[in-house]
Amino acid sequence: MTPKLPVSVLVVVHTVEREVLLLERASRAGFWQSVTGSLDRPDEPHQAAAEREVLEETGIDADSGRLERWNVVYTFEIYPQWRHRFAAGVVQNVEHVFALELPGRASVRLAPEEHVAFGWLPWKEAAARCFSWSNRDSILLLGER
Repeated sequence: MTPKLPVSVLVVVHTVEREVLLLERASRAGFWQSVTGSLDRPDEPHQAAAEREVLEETGIDADSGRLERWNVVYTFEIYPQWRHRFAAGVVQNVEHVFALELPGRASVRLAPEEHVAFGWLPWKEAAARCFSWSNRDSILLLGER
């Protein structure tokens, strides 16, 4: 298995009314998050990775809304339980934040190997439910826009 790259995207999928789509991880019950995923290869453009991850994890085509790259990048420690996915010695990840604004709630088709449930929540409630501080802070930024 090829190690994951320690560079990822986080996509806050939301409606114009700022309802945020959250996904519950299959591998960790109660861990709610936005769309996230590592780049497939070092030269994959961040926007292409964001579009791909949204489609893979939700079935939503980014062209159905407005995908915007925010000038926000987080560096954080990779949780120990997920470090085996990366090359030996890799302990930090760099995450690039995007938002996908949709005109309204879209139909969601989950990737069952990754997520078991989803919900559309008001942005404050969504931020409070996220297990990841970077995800929480990104959703709070949405509320400030």
